Amino acid sequence: QLQASGGGLVQAGGSLKLSCSASRRTFSGNIVGWFRQGPGKEREFVAAIGWSGGSTSYADSVQGRFTISRDNAQNTMYLQMNSLKPEDTAVYYCAVRLKYGLGSSALDYDYWGQGTQVTVSS
Repeated sequence: QLQASGGGLVQAGGSLKLSCSASRRTFSGNIVGWFRQGPGKEREFVAAIGWSGGSTSYADSVQGRFTISRDNAQNTMYLQMNSLKPEDTAVYYCAVRLKYGLGSSALDYDYWGQGTQVTVSS
């Protein structure tokens, strides 16, 4: 139901934009977010956005560098990643939350995409 894309290999300081498309039934009216899981690490919260796009939340580690957005007409969410660092290397997952409130735990989300690999070289 969720299809993430846009990952790749980039040098430190570079940028990437991830996309995640979903069915209208899954996407419409729901909070969506991005998580990531680096090698040997647990899945961690990156960013979330409310259904209207008016509310956003970011992990401290990406605040000011990453921007989450959504296009409700296209049932698509995005993650613009700038000033990338080697520690941003991870598989990035998009997710949908069915309940009210921006969640920052993986347990808060109900549907998940398959993940897209982001590798940042130093």
